[in-house]
Amino acid sequence: MKFIDTDHPFYRPLWRRLLLVGFCATWTGVEFYNGEQTWGTIFLVVTAYAFANLILFFKPSDPAAKPSEGAEEGGEKKE
Repeated sequence: MKFIDTDHPFYRPLWRRLLLVGFCATWTGVEFYNGEQTWGTIFLVVTAYAFANLILFFKPSDPAAKPSEGAEEGGEKKE
């Protein structure tokens, strides 16, 4: 199951991906600082997942490989 769709154009800029991972890491630190080990552990896992998908294994999709703009879902063309 994919929780983060890395093919979405929102994730293409590096600064957005770094900002999201940084926010998750910061929130992990906040939870551990406040003594919330359970929430800290949950956000540690979320941070690791986001880092792996958005930084470590990120492969941008080729925009030229997208289907033609005239096609709707189901393969039919607009009229």
